[in-house]
Amino acid sequence: MTVPSSSPELTAPARRELPPSMVERMTLIMDAFAGRSTRLTLEDVARCTHLPRSTAHRILDQLVRLRWLDHTSFGYSLGQRALGLGGSDGSHGEIREAAAPLLHNLQIRTGMVVHLAVLDGTEVFYLDKVGGRFAASVPSRVGGRAPAHSTALGKAILAWLEPEQVDTQIGGAISRLTNRTIGEMSTLHQELNRIRQRRGLAFERGECFPNIACVAAAIRGHEGPVASISLVGDARTPLEKVAPLVIDAARQASLALFPDLDTPRRSRWMMAVPDRTWSPETMNRLLATGQNGDWM
Repeated sequence: MTVPSSSPELTAPARRELPPSMVERMTLIMDAFAGRSTRLTLEDVARCTHLPRSTAHRILDQLVRLRWLDHTSFGYSLGQRALGLGGSDGSHGEIREAAAPLLHNLQIRTGMVVHLAVLDGTEVFYLDKVGGRFAASVPSRVGGRAPAHSTALGKAILAWLEPEQVDTQIGGAISRLTNRTIGEMSTLHQELNRIRQRRGLAFERGECFPNIACVAAAIRGHEGPVASISLVGDARTPLEKVAPLVIDAARQASLALFPDLDTPRRSRWMMAVPDRTWSPETMNRLLATGQNGDWM
């Protein structure tokens, strides 16, 4: 008697067909990231997409190179292109919404111009500008750009990136706009180290525009900086007096965007953010300047 052969569908495990095109595979991977705070490991991506680990790794590397994704020790997350940092709205609405009341409060308390910006390649991209009587004399605009290394906004963000990332991102574009602009990468790294020692406070005096002074601090999440806030005045403005307000506003914006940062298991990126406004004595120690108030 002949025994009928078993049906292949009953004896072999069901095999999922891989998407035939690279575009479909990339789409599967991008769809695995639900939002700006989503962080996935290579194993997470392979499991979510059902792609072979080697295939997922190859595509992830390409997406990182093209800035659709970022890769840190915490895993993969949405990158600048995915978050719309090329100038389209993308996630900017979320950042602007979280920062808006803080920007207006800063402007009311100080009477100074307030900026909100993100890093886009070698430049900062201005998301918002809240001004008083001094606004017209500040040559910046919403939607405008400036070299990141020449602004307090940009340096506040760059200070929390890995030095190798700063070299890759800024190294080929560093140049002087004024006689006070940082023009060498070694000098920039020294300045970024000083910013970290000041727990994130970045200063600028005439580096981007003559006779303009700024103090800035970064808005940070689990993976690092996502934007920055600055106060702007003329070159004679005593920025040390308003610096605590900027750092507090940046911290509040960080917590509005990433509420779970304020927990016992805080990200290493947030460890340097002060929990409250600094006292004048602390500020005097942190903000030691040269004889002429030179922050460089």
